[in-house]
Amino acid sequence: MIDDKCKKCRRAAQKLFLKSGKCYTAKCPLTRKPYIPGIFGKTRGKHSKRGVSEYGSQLREKQKIRFTYGLREKQFSNYVKEAKKKSEIDVSAALFNILESRLDNVVFRLGLAESRSRARQIVSHGHIMVNTRKVNIPSYRVKLGDKIYIRPQSLSKGIFKDLEIRLKKYDSSSWLKLDKDLTSGNVAGKPAIGDEMGMEDSLNVIMEFYSR
Repeated sequence: MIDDKCKKCRRAAQKLFLKSGKCYTAKCPLTRKPYIPGIFGKTRGKHSKRGVSEYGSQLREKQKIRFTYGLREKQFSNYVKEAKKKSEIDVSAALFNILESRLDNVVFRLGLAESRSRARQIVSHGHIMVNTRKVNIPSYRVKLGDKIYIRPQSLSKGIFKDLEIRLKKYDSSSWLKLDKDLTSGNVAGKPAIGDEMGMEDSLNVIMEFYSR
């Protein structure tokens, strides 16, 4: 049976890397079946006269980003509204900043978790500290100068097995400063939408979807 996360990748018709190890192996369902689900999934796009409508393309792009960050529809919609209020000039950049500043995403970007879903679990279970206090809310927004690290009491947990080995080969996002020896990181800047390949185009399409 195909995992729910794998189904989301197939629906988006591309790898979203929602699972840590499996996404990089031949066991990934999208590697074996690189087309959308359904009895016509294999032929859709090849023989369809109409192809995907503009609305369909926008919807797929929205779902792709929503699945990537592991958000419910209501959450994502609220972030879009917030981004529109924050910036009339570059709403896409404002939305990207909101998405990237979530604590679960930062834990993932620092390499403290192999996927965002695993990062969400780590945060929810109280393994993460922000500055001097434990934060167990995945949607918590980090700020410039914040220090994020694993609770010392949690480092012996199986979920962090081989973490130090993994971090030796890992490079964090440019706006985060990772201390590999201390398995911690600092927010050293702001997320730049241009650093993430294809993200600006995706978010621009999503803004068109919400402007309908």
